[in-house]
Amino acid sequence: MEVHNNLGKGFLEIVYKDALEYEFRKNNIPFEREKEYIVNYKDIILSHKFYADFVVFDKIILEVKGMAGIADEHIAQTLNYLKVSGCKLGLIVNFGELSLQYKRVVL
Repeated sequence: MEVHNNLGKGFLEIVYKDALEYEFRKNNIPFEREKEYIVNYKDIILSHKFYADFVVFDKIILEVKGMAGIADEHIAQTLNYLKVSGCKLGLIVNFGELSLQYKRVVL
């Protein structure tokens, strides 16, 4: 909420990510940014990797969006991150509207 209250809508996602990183550090919230995950398939590791925007408290995937609404593909993307990470909770936060939007995704 703090980031949206200060920046409002209209910025690129990277701006919101930078602001969130600032807030996490300021408030001593443990996080990893652009955390890389590999994808196991049968007996191999696939060459494509996933990069979650943030992992907070080592257990919450946080996906940042800056567009008009949260779409089904954003939910599917977050579910994929949950599968490869082992996390059970994902949050999609969309800064692209007048009011901050969010969606909980549970695996």
